[in-house]
Amino acid sequence: MIQDHYRMVNGKTSEELVYFISSLPPKVRQLARHVRNHWRIENQLHWSLDVSFAEDTSRIRKGDGAANAAIFRRLALSLVKRDQSEKRSLRAKRLKASWRFETLLSYLTGITA
Repeated sequence: MIQDHYRMVNGKTSEELVYFISSLPPKVRQLARHVRNHWRIENQLHWSLDVSFAEDTSRIRKGDGAANAAIFRRLALSLVKRDQSEKRSLRAKRLKASWRFETLLSYLTGITA
């Protein structure tokens, strides 16, 4: 399957041609939908990590530090996303958990006070 991507940034257009290999039957629209859904989920995760944890600006470079920090960021993100007790941004929830032990405990246990 071949997919053509266009995007415009600051008035400048770029084009990318992407190839996908699959053992699924060649139902192009169905495959395209699956590919778009995969990248939508992937982009949401990375966007959330960057906005909530400034992951792109991390200066951890030595040994396994970057991989270990990424694991803990994803764990923290999943805990914060799981909480539905109040309407706040993920970043605001993360900051609140760092300021209040009770909030952190509720995120970790899933029990709201």
